[in-house]
Amino acid sequence: MIFKFLYICRMKKWLLGATLPELREITDNLLLPAFTAKQILDWLYKKKVKDIAQMSNLSVSSRERLAEHFEVGGYAPLEESISADGTKKYLFSSLTGTPIESVMIPDEDRATLCISSQAGCKMGCHFCMTGRMGFKGHLTAGEIISQIINVKESDKLTNVVYMGMGEPLDNYEQVLRSTQILTSDWGFGWSPKRVTVSTIGVGSTLRRFLDESKCHLAVSLHNPFERERAEMMPMQKAWPIEEIVSMIKEYDFTGQRRVSFEYIMFSGWNDTKRHADALTRMLKGLECRVNLIRFHQIPDFQYKSSPDLIIENFRDRLNRAGVISTIRASRGEDILAACGMLSGNSIKKEFNEQEF
Repeated sequence: MIFKFLYICRMKKWLLGATLPELREITDNLLLPAFTAKQILDWLYKKKVKDIAQMSNLSVSSRERLAEHFEVGGYAPLEESISADGTKKYLFSSLTGTPIESVMIPDEDRATLCISSQAGCKMGCHFCMTGRMGFKGHLTAGEIISQIINVKESDKLTNVVYMGMGEPLDNYEQVLRSTQILTSDWGFGWSPKRVTVSTIGVGSTLRRFLDESKCHLAVSLHNPFERERAEMMPMQKAWPIEEIVSMIKEYDFTGQRRVSFEYIMFSGWNDTKRHADALTRMLKGLECRVNLIRFHQIPDFQYKSSPDLIIENFRDRLNRAGVISTIRASRGEDILAACGMLSGNSIKKEFNEQEF
């Protein structure tokens, strides 16, 4: 409630999250020189300043006029947790009133930040801690970009994945805007190859993403059988995975852009030869990769992770059938930062007290 109160009472708008056309409109309305918009963007996304007063190549009068109505915006981390494997989890405030989390994953010469696009989630996947929170609100593009700017490793990041809290394609406009900021010359200037957007398969916005963005796509699949998938992922009924894969096959992934399928392994539920063969049939003809993920146990959930040998056999069966498959290393489980474990601080105490 405190965060919501602050949001209602906050008079100044954030510059963080603004695009070039929006900045041009702002500077035009404030009667600032035409070149000021690109100067501001440079300060926001390349120099990553925290205060308008630091924008030293703007005149004093321009800075004062801008600061009357706007602030840079963004949130510094509330907490940091460091895993034994080096993974780091950050807790941030959000304008929704619900804290959100980001996870920084170091790996030799790579530093990947897993970011959130919503507070909570509407999708209701039974095996996901974020889904148990329910939906608390969309994040703005500014809040999404704030996570990238305000982690300590910001200048060292090599990749960003939209695989944190929330369903990115359920917050499509803000997610697309944030990817534009990351990949535009006036923004971070990153290659789209450094950005991956994950989805369970929101059919109503997936085609727009495929048409409007060049970023990589990751689809949370988890079971190739309609009825079984619906048992764990209620949104299967609204957006059947067969239709989602069929749509994806209309696009070319043989070049720079990649599509991958995330597949969490549950013992006795989706890890049999029958599932591997059905997955092979479903993905036949599509240039893609399947990432197998060990399930990370959460409270009050009946399924366990598949044994390592079963996962390895599943991977080998897919590879022999021509479907490239790898096993993703588990990272940050000891700080509740692994896949499916993000929940802000809303149920952290409950989780820590739960015995498995």
